[in-house]
Amino acid sequence: MAKAERAVVFDVDGTLVDTNHVHVVTWWEAFRQAGHDVPMHAVHRAVGLASTDLVAHLLGEDRDRDQDAGISAAHKALYGQYFDRLTALPGAGALLRRLHRDGWAVVLASSAGGAELSALRRAIDADDAITATAGADDVDAGKPAPEPVEHALDLAGVPAERAVFVGDTVWDMRAGSRAGVRCVGVLCGGIPRTDLEGSGADAIYADPAHLLSSLRDSPLA
Repeated sequence: MAKAERAVVFDVDGTLVDTNHVHVVTWWEAFRQAGHDVPMHAVHRAVGLASTDLVAHLLGEDRDRDQDAGISAAHKALYGQYFDRLTALPGAGALLRRLHRDGWAVVLASSAGGAELSALRRAIDADDAITATAGADDVDAGKPAPEPVEHALDLAGVPAERAVFVGDTVWDMRAGSRAGVRCVGVLCGGIPRTDLEGSGADAIYADPAHLLSSLRDSPLA
């Protein structure tokens, strides 16, 4: 098969799979178990950061860092209980397959790794359309650093000027913008349109199904 000349990089949580609010509840409970009362709305705004960065963002630099690993482990265990129930967002698999047929290299760039990433891919059920996956274990710095997007582009062998990044959080938009790619936002992760626009989104859609039905007039045309 000929090498793709253009690439579309997708965030996964909240963009292709309906997981953001599961993450909110399980992080909230992990913090609670460690003695921290962190409001769910604050957790929601932090979803999309790598685990260590999320803890630091919510508890601050003066926190007891000895708790970090335990909080992250608690979240991982709590969230793992949902692996078999994760559900793709509307149109996710169909969107990936359509873009693959249209000649795009489709790459996933997720802050998940290992069994969690495998569970997300099972939920999407479109492995035949996915060219490569860049997981949390593949980069030193997570979003909003550009490394996850840059690594995804390296896997696709496509330069930034021929790529689009699709995500649902401000961290996604900032990472994509810093990597020099056009950014498309989706609202299905629960982050407001104005926040995504202010962080670099060139276009915004409700969910993967809306983007699929709007491809002709989108940055993925």
